[in-house]
Amino acid sequence: MLDADFFRRWMTATAASVDREAERLTALDSPIGDADHGSNLQRGFRAVAAALEKEAPDTPGAVLTLAGRQLISTVGGASGPLYGTLLRRTGKALGDAAEVSEEEFAGALRAGVDAVMALGGAAPGDKTMIDALVPAVDALGDGFAAAGSAAEEGALATTPLQARKGRASYLGERSIGHQDPGATSSALLIAGLREASGASGE
Repeated sequence: MLDADFFRRWMTATAASVDREAERLTALDSPIGDADHGSNLQRGFRAVAAALEKEAPDTPGAVLTLAGRQLISTVGGASGPLYGTLLRRTGKALGDAAEVSEEEFAGALRAGVDAVMALGGAAPGDKTMIDALVPAVDALGDGFAAAGSAAEEGALATTPLQARKGRASYLGERSIGHQDPGATSSALLIAGLREASGASGE
């Protein structure tokens, strides 16, 4: 079972990996976006880590709802609303339970991903964060390690795609050949699940 501590560790692990990878995320964003994806997410997840330390919510749903609120209020551009919606909707789906099963979490995360698709209008293949998140949710039944691998593969697979949503879509064919920064940061988020579980993959 997954408790509030697990979800706090997930957010903290994600904040640390975004910190480490911020320059790479911004470099990926430079040719097809505003060259601010890494710095924006770094600011947002630092705020999440600080808020969780200060408030210490005691249910999984409350952890994710607080994290989503922080991202919406501190991250500029489209990333804040999209990541914030992902975590808030997932948290809402988890309800007030003190502990949730991996199956319940997988269902809640799917609801979060669906909410992101509804908000941004993106589908798999559009060269967005959805290209990492949908495969990850599909693979969650096989454990956190499988979900992390699926998200990473999904992010890499955005490179040959032409962007159909977001800032990169304005470039048309010039967006081809660049890995999507949103899918890349989403893969970091999913990778954090394995880290939070003690790297066992379950």
